[in-house]
Amino acid sequence: RARMASETKRPQQSLRPFFVSRVADIPLGDASRRAGDMQSGVGGTTPANTKDPMHMTDTSPSTQLRLRDCPNWTYLLREFDVLYRNGTAGGSPSIRSHRKRVRDRLSACVTSNPAVLSRPHEAKPVTAHFARALDLGERSAMQGMARALREVRDDLTWEYGYDKLPKALAQKYAYCEVLGPKGPVQSDTLILGFVLFAPATTYPQHSHQEIEESYISVSGAWSENDTAVYAPGSLILNRPGDEHRITTGELDPCLLAYAWTGSAGRLAEPMMKLTGTRKAGETARSQGPY
Repeated sequence: RARMASETKRPQQSLRPFFVSRVADIPLGDASRRAGDMQSGVGGTTPANTKDPMHMTDTSPSTQLRLRDCPNWTYLLREFDVLYRNGTAGGSPSIRSHRKRVRDRLSACVTSNPAVLSRPHEAKPVTAHFARALDLGERSAMQGMARALREVRDDLTWEYGYDKLPKALAQKYAYCEVLGPKGPVQSDTLILGFVLFAPATTYPQHSHQEIEESYISVSGAWSENDTAVYAPGSLILNRPGDEHRITTGELDPCLLAYAWTGSAGRLAEPMMKLTGTRKAGETARSQGPY
């Protein structure tokens, strides 16, 4: 009886929810992380740094994301498939063959359920025009692509792709790879991405060796080699070694989707040859389009 009376006199331990543990109770090294992650309140707290599962999250080896884990990337790649499957080749055997190569390589890549890497979001001066470019795209025949691209806009890494960027392009141009050796969606047989130009941009004449490239207008007006004006939905094909120079309209930005095919080694290390500003035979290393 004395023992029972003693036990009943013990003060009852306070019951605290696990999500309000004192920082001092958390092992060293975890304290600052957990304290920053927990939000105040009861009834369903959420880590502050949790991202929407539709976007990329942790990519440590134990939780490596695959394409099927990332619906927004899957939907974007589906829009590429639609463009290269349902569009017309305009009677051109070369364009028809290229479109099939892109479709086949994209289909094989999607079927393999490739890894999706987390790359930091990066902006460039020209991305101040990105929202306008998407708005224009959503009003055109390219609305499906523009809307899918908007859903991953916070996961895009905009780059220049040059060891030394021509000063005139620093405010006017950037690209983002979405599938390829350096893209979030990994592939060594195909590169897909987007290139953004500010209004009134001139991209110097150049060529790519051992890479076949196509560009489809998402928004804006542009010309290649001063031969035609391309509107949203238009496709152009540049065969390996073809020289081309780009100009864009004066009023609005220009957003292009692109596809590159070539050998795995060349896609991993593309080389661009500028013809108007360098000595004969001199090349500029470029990792991106144009």
